[in-house]
Amino acid sequence: MNGTPQDTGPALDAALTRAAQAGDVSALALLLERHRPGMRAVAVSLLGPGPDVEDVMQDAALAALRRIVDVRDPDAVGPWLRMVVRNGCRTLLRTARRVEPVAQVPLPPDLGTPEQVLHDHALRDWVWEAVETLTPTLRLPVVLRYFSTGITSYQQIAGACAIPVGTVRSRLNQARSALARALTATAAGAHSDTLRRTQASWQEARDTLAAAERGEFGRVVKDRYSRDVSLLAGGRRLGGAELLLAGMDLDLSAGVHQRPLHVAAGRSLVVWEMELLSPPDDPDHCPPGVAWIMTVAAGRFERVSLHHATRPRTGPLPGAA
Repeated sequence: MNGTPQDTGPALDAALTRAAQAGDVSALALLLERHRPGMRAVAVSLLGPGPDVEDVMQDAALAALRRIVDVRDPDAVGPWLRMVVRNGCRTLLRTARRVEPVAQVPLPPDLGTPEQVLHDHALRDWVWEAVETLTPTLRLPVVLRYFSTGITSYQQIAGACAIPVGTVRSRLNQARSALARALTATAAGAHSDTLRRTQASWQEARDTLAAAERGEFGRVVKDRYSRDVSLLAGGRRLGGAELLLAGMDLDLSAGVHQRPLHVAAGRSLVVWEMELLSPPDDPDHCPPGVAWIMTVAAGRFERVSLHHATRPRTGPLPGAA
């Protein structure tokens, strides 16, 4: 029967999806509202009723915002949104079952160079613009949760930020609400520098490591880092520029090298996720990866917080037969 809501549903979904892919925030909001009951039903069926459902629903909304451009069949956006929720639930369930979180920085999938992956899956410029409106306290958990690749679980974020897991959950809830308002406020603006900034940060990460290999890390620190730069780990200040230089020299003298895996670059916060390569004769010398979490002020890095990935547990668990 022509003209029924069931007939017009897929067509409306397709129109809203194409509009959202073109940057229309209101179209994405309508899509999420249309499919919210089905998305929630998936979450409740996998998690049961409770606060985790709300977390997954909010994560799914932000995931849709980031990845709506990836939808190849606009008519099937409903199943795609339910799949996003299902994947979020499974991730949450896997994390909850772990006795000790695995924070290994993963290799990117074999989809081409990092620049090609970035080009294919770049966040819309106004998303980063909205993130920049958050307070620093809320901004860091959001960037790690949604824009990093190896520091995304509540436990990992808690370790990187040196705060309890419950505080991570609370700050992310606050940030999602603030981000939703900021996205609406910034959607109409043109913010075309995000892709350029991220590409430049990829190059800077490579150039920094290459300079360190040549013994020129001191020049990089002098040119790009604040004179009063702070080096932190676990939320504690360990020292300044001297310790930053000494740490790099110590790694290189031990035969440890770094390779960039992922970059997230805003105006005020930059995250470089690195693979750590141990020397061939000592493969367990260092953790598998490290994230450089850097705040930016007046064009210079003023705080560098290092978060090392933990080595995955090998062998039987304690108490196993």
